[in-house]
Amino acid sequence: MLSAHVICDAVHVSLEIGPDIVDITSNLNHLVGKSKLENGLLAASVVGSTGSLTTIEYEPGVVEDLKRAIENIAPPGDVYEHEMAWHDGNGHSHVQAAMMGPSIALPVRKGRLGLGTWQQVVLINHDNKARKRRVEVTIIGV
Repeated sequence: MLSAHVICDAVHVSLEIGPDIVDITSNLNHLVGKSKLENGLLAASVVGSTGSLTTIEYEPGVVEDLKRAIENIAPPGDVYEHEMAWHDGNGHSHVQAAMMGPSIALPVRKGRLGLGTWQQVVLINHDNKARKRRVEVTIIGV
C-alpha cells in the first residue's frame, strides 16, 4: 500500500506595478521535482489581497490581452469605497484580485505538473506598487 506524502514550500517572486504577470510554471515544476512525488495534487495560493494566480498561454499577445481584461474588470480611476477609507489608491487592485482568485489546484502526473502544451501558471500583481509576492505551495501525492 502506498502512503501519501505532504510537501510544503514557497515561491518568492518580485513583480512590478500591476497588472504585472509573471510565469511561475518552472518554479512550481522545480518544487514538484524536488518533492520526488510522481502523482498527486499541487495547491498554490498567493499571500496578500492584491495578488492572484491563474493559467494562460504565456505569450506577449495573450499577456497584454489579459492585462487589458483585468483593467476592464475593475478600472483604476473608478471610485472605490476602499480608497475613501484608506486613501491608498488601490481599491481596484483588491477587486481585480478577488475576481481572479488567489489560488489554484493542479494535477501532478509522472513527476510534473499536468498542464497542456500551451498552458502556463502565472502570478499576477494587481497592486499600484511593486511587490515581492510569496506563493505558498502544498504538494500531496505518492
